[in-house]
Amino acid sequence: SLADLAKLAGFLLISWAAWYLGYLLTVFVPKETITTSIANLKGIGKKPVLRAPVPKRQKCDHWSPCSPGNYAYRILSGGGREKLAKICFEDELLISEEKGNVGRGINIAIVNCNCVIDSTDHSGEMVTFIKNAPEGSLLLMVTHDDGSTRLKNEAKKLVEELGSKEIWNMKFRSSWAFIAAKGFKLPDNIQKEKINHSDEDNRYIGWPAEIQIEGCVPRNLI
Repeated sequence: SLADLAKLAGFLLISWAAWYLGYLLTVFVPKETITTSIANLKGIGKKPVLRAPVPKRQKCDHWSPCSPGNYAYRILSGGGREKLAKICFEDELLISEEKGNVGRGINIAIVNCNCVIDSTDHSGEMVTFIKNAPEGSLLLMVTHDDGSTRLKNEAKKLVEELGSKEIWNMKFRSSWAFIAAKGFKLPDNIQKEKINHSDEDNRYIGWPAEIQIEGCVPRNLI
């Protein structure tokens, strides 16, 4: 019928027009443009991949930075026999295995003095060292191996006067970290002390697990 012939003619015309349009695109449009357009069409609907930025390393490996006008500190006791203690202040390792100055006993670093002592095997020397620390100094202390056996009561009392609440609780091979100030008061909200005792049931078998304290000290106090 005429209607069917008209439909057929229309279909053929549309097919020819589509072919011709494709031919013109192939001839006149650069191949790179077509490839890019197809790639863009394929990308429609895909969710963008969000990648978290690599976290910036903070002073003394803090999780978050100290605000301007503060010093960063971090004190770590050893974990077991092999992992040695560390004292870090403003991103400088004052006492560590790398520095080769970790000793058995209580290791002490004094900021504002450039002095370091590393053993309570000589308790009297420790007392003299602390008493001679200048006013306005920070004292950062940490145990390695055992810091209690040869620690005399005079030394314990002196550390207690600096603000320690755990020095009298120290046992054989206890892990202990402490920060104190001489001649000024540290803010109440900073982490000053932590202790952990040896444990036969943990993975270190008779040695305590590592502990650490960290925080920020206002520069205007020192």
